[in-house]
Amino acid sequence: SSRASKWPEVIHFQCEPALSSGRMFSLERLNLNKFSNSCSDLLFLEALLSFLFVSIRREAEGFKEQGNVYYVKKDYAEAFNFYTKAIDLCPKNASYYGNRAATLMMLSRYREALEDSQQAVRLDDTFMKGHMREGKCHLLLGNAMAASRCFQKVLELEPDNSQVQQELKNAESILEFERLAEISFEKRDFRMVVFCMDRALEPASACHRFKVLKAECLALLGRYPEAQSVASDILRMDSTNGDALYVRGLCLYYEDCIDKAVQFFIQALRMAPDHEKARLACRNAKALKAKKEEGNKAFKEGSFEEAYVLYSEALTIDPNNIKTNAKLYCNRATVGSKLNKLEQAIEDCTKAIKLDETYIKAYLRRAQCYMDTEQYEEAVRDYEKVYQTEKTKEHKNLLKNAQLELKKSKRKDYYKVLGVDKNATEDEIKKAYRKRALMHHPDRHSGASSEVQKEEEKKFKEVGEAFTVLSDPKKKSRYDSGHDLEDDDMNMDFDANNIFKAFFGGPGGFSFEGNSCKANLYLLLIHLLIPCSDCTVNH
Repeated sequence: SSRASKWPEVIHFQCEPALSSGRMFSLERLNLNKFSNSCSDLLFLEALLSFLFVSIRREAEGFKEQGNVYYVKKDYAEAFNFYTKAIDLCPKNASYYGNRAATLMMLSRYREALEDSQQAVRLDDTFMKGHMREGKCHLLLGNAMAASRCFQKVLELEPDNSQVQQELKNAESILEFERLAEISFEKRDFRMVVFCMDRALEPASACHRFKVLKAECLALLGRYPEAQSVASDILRMDSTNGDALYVRGLCLYYEDCIDKAVQFFIQALRMAPDHEKARLACRNAKALKAKKEEGNKAFKEGSFEEAYVLYSEALTIDPNNIKTNAKLYCNRATVGSKLNKLEQAIEDCTKAIKLDETYIKAYLRRAQCYMDTEQYEEAVRDYEKVYQTEKTKEHKNLLKNAQLELKKSKRKDYYKVLGVDKNATEDEIKKAYRKRALMHHPDRHSGASSEVQKEEEKKFKEVGEAFTVLSDPKKKSRYDSGHDLEDDDMNMDFDANNIFKAFFGGPGGFSFEGNSCKANLYLLLIHLLIPCSDCTVNH
């Protein structure tokens, strides 16, 4: 009688899954009230239940053995199915959960394996393999503290277990790399953080937290494809991972795909409303886009001063956004060139190139500014870089033109010698020669020191040479096109005094010395043509 009163509890505890599945008979058909308390009836019922228990355990063991066979064959999916069947029959057997946990680990389903391991040790706290697998799962998932507690429990059960001693060292190394990574991130030493996470991920290969931190630092280092790849791998396994969504958005944001980036930031905030980094990045992205568009609008409307200010304000929003800031610097350089701030424009282009060495537009803009400021060697260097990257006809022509200007700049600049513009007319060239020839004529400086006389004689000859070339249409055309006149078999022999005599006329030559009317006339002409501040003649 006393035993019969406990049988329903025993049945529910040991046999309910098997009985309720209809494998033998249901609990509804097992009506204990029909049994009397006679010795024969009680013995029969006890024998029946014993038979059921043995039958169920035997069947569960069969499933476990089949699972073992598939496990050895590395057919982990089938092994999982048979271990699950064994658990369905005997849900209180710790070893079944332990076996299924091992299979789930082989399938890289570590969170499920962790749950099975924890269930195994709840059923049997002395189950060493259960504690070992739980610790291993914690370690793989990056929870080094929890892993250490599990491994310590294993050592209590097996003090000489060498494997668990190594796992404890792995857990300690993870904790150390985590600590170092946190310090490095605060110092913005993102390369060190990536290094630490790579080391930590060796024993903790399934830790999404470590992977996300690595991906974020890769993005901050400008290694966007690598960061995108890591984040995408996480999202394939967990599409609701707010951190991975944030990193995807961060990569797009830094690649100047701001609209798409905002979408990912918003999605990350839906998954994790308290994600502060996603909120800040979303705000910066929207502000940066708005300010850049304002600057573009002002530029198109011709409000260059306003555009310059707006681009400058946009550059202060997020110093870490390299590609967008490179474009902003280049845009500001364009505005600067319009405002004739050529040196500032060159500096902005240089900053843009420093941020993005592949930014062709910045090289082209800087090269044009170099051309405008007659820094031809620098212009040629930039155009060469552009042409090496994009071998287009346009870029080739720009390079050739810069090379031509560089070649011309290394010759005597006859226009500068005469002090005229390159588009000067024939009359302007004659007037300039008249002024410069009189200014540098040797007779005018006969009373000066020998050094001054030599310098003025040299300048007098250069003036004559410049006039010889620029007053001859054919020579001037060849000179303007960058050709070396001496290599073209053109007669470049001349006498500065003969040119002077031919220009001013008179068979008897010319001298500043003496008191002749002719000399006095030319002295008067000098003072009329040359400002007194440039005059060295006493008068």
